[in-house]
Amino acid sequence: QVQLVESGGGVVQAGGSLRLSCAASGDIFSIMDMGWYRQAPGKQRELVATISRGRNTNYVDSVKCRFTISRDNVKKMVYLQMDSLKPEDTAVYYCNGRGGIDYWGKGTLVTVSS
Repeated sequence: QVQLVESGGGVVQAGGSLRLSCAASGDIFSIMDMGWYRQAPGKQRELVATISRGRNTNYVDSVKCRFTISRDNVKKMVYLQMDSLKPEDTAVYYCNGRGGIDYWGKGTLVTVSS
């Protein structure tokens, strides 16, 4: 059983930064591919960034060069460093883990004011 808990969301002005954290429980974290998704009001959930168990990373085009995903397998943590935030980044951000099945956290709200 894997549980994911996000933290670090909040309100920030455009151009600012936030660092999201995802704490994972369970013994299979190190072999899971992890990712961050987001869902803006009235929109579908979309992939933001992924990091494989081998630390290969991928980003949606809209966040490339602004967001950085990382992981710490010892602490069982996944991070999303978000810089140069824009109002269109406003969304609930969800941590995702893939270990045979998909695991999801409950999300953390990021609001970017203009």
